[in-house]
Amino acid sequence: MMTRAPRRRRQGVAPHRHQGVTLIELVIAITVVAIAVTTILGVIGAIASRSADAMVQQQAVAIAQAYLDEILQRWVVDPNGTPPNTGRGSWDLVDQYNGLVDVGAQDQFGNAIPALSAYTVSVITSPSSALTGVPSAAARRVDITVTYPPSGSLTLSGYRTNY
Repeated sequence: MMTRAPRRRRQGVAPHRHQGVTLIELVIAITVVAIAVTTILGVIGAIASRSADAMVQQQAVAIAQAYLDEILQRWVVDPNGTPPNTGRGSWDLVDQYNGLVDVGAQDQFGNAIPALSAYTVSVITSPSSALTGVPSAAARRVDITVTYPPSGSLTLSGYRTNY
């Protein structure tokens, strides 16, 4: 009887393996991609919301500055006597603005600005002794507070003297 010699492998050839991805590898890959996408979208969302907040706050600063500029151009003591009060457009004294509350920003003549209706502007004027050498009767502190959605608030202050 003849015996067969054992089969020999060819040198340099690896045994046959299946190629492809197992189910476990696929699940792990999907999980890693999902985590990466969720993180990236979260960061983009946070950046977008902060950019909108900055724009709203900058608009509030511009509104407050416009009101402050208007008021600081007025007199502390009227050199011409007391003129008739026919509305904000005729005001010529800083103190006439005290207590002004505009729901929705308005121009200097009291006309509403529709695009700025979400902002509320409050004005407080008061005599001030904060300026060295200037008597409080001749100086006014003006505080402009602008509130804006959803719950922001900003205050700008300035001083006007009778000099």
